[in-house]
Amino acid sequence: MKLVSYVSTVPDLRAKVCEWRQNGETVALLPTMGALHAGHLSLAKQGKQKCNRLVTSIFVNPTQFAPQEDFSTYPRTFEDDLQKLVGVDCDLVWAPTADAMYPDGFATMIKPEGAALGLETDFRPHFFSGVATVCCKLFTQCGPDIALFGEKDYQQLCVVRQMVRDLDLPLEIMGCETVREADGLAMSSRNAYLSESERQIATSMHRILTDVSKAFRTDNSNPDKLCENASSSLLDAGFVSVDYFAIRDAETLAPIEAGSRRPSRILAAAWLGETRLIDNISA
Repeated sequence: MKLVSYVSTVPDLRAKVCEWRQNGETVALLPTMGALHAGHLSLAKQGKQKCNRLVTSIFVNPTQFAPQEDFSTYPRTFEDDLQKLVGVDCDLVWAPTADAMYPDGFATMIKPEGAALGLETDFRPHFFSGVATVCCKLFTQCGPDIALFGEKDYQQLCVVRQMVRDLDLPLEIMGCETVREADGLAMSSRNAYLSESERQIATSMHRILTDVSKAFRTDNSNPDKLCENASSSLLDAGFVSVDYFAIRDAETLAPIEAGSRRPSRILAAAWLGETRLIDNISA
């Protein structure tokens, strides 16, 4: 069984990237927490189209999980991930340990605001500090020309772009379209948690998002009412609770004003049994 080679220390990673740089090659970075699926592999293929070399990081980042969240049970499929990455011509996996990323005495965290405020932060106030910090470390460790992020985690994409812009980090953040199952469900590692019946209900999230997008394009005079009705529709479909259903400015994620002509994004997060699903589409 062929596997992609991996490194677990920063000096080893930098030595390999330096070798590529000396040959005039460009480098793409795909940050992941493993449990790779077709969505990740689509990002990997796009990275190889843009750059000569692709590094995929696999690190389940503890700082973005709250104590009650699923850090200990988050799916970890490292050997399977290494095998899958062979098929997309990944050049190297960066697989640091928690001690390598957060050694004794580590005391610096990034605290993003702007696009990080609201939505996810209302329910997971720790989340984007952990995301921003680990992404900044990954970027400085690898020194890529581009880093690839899926639009499924749209607020995360906006926060990372904002951080790179604000801190003058020398790379491009490339957002890639959400990859979906045939029935519209956004691909996610957490989909593995769904029971068979929950999996059937899960498809309604994308359908309701699509319905709201069509309605908003027809009449955007009352976005709050559209979102209120959509939340009710999710509950009627079988979701147990809705964290948010919102229409926001596509760049800043500020609440959209009635009648606005700015590009907009519709974002939702809801619980199906013990699983929290998120999704979004353009308005």
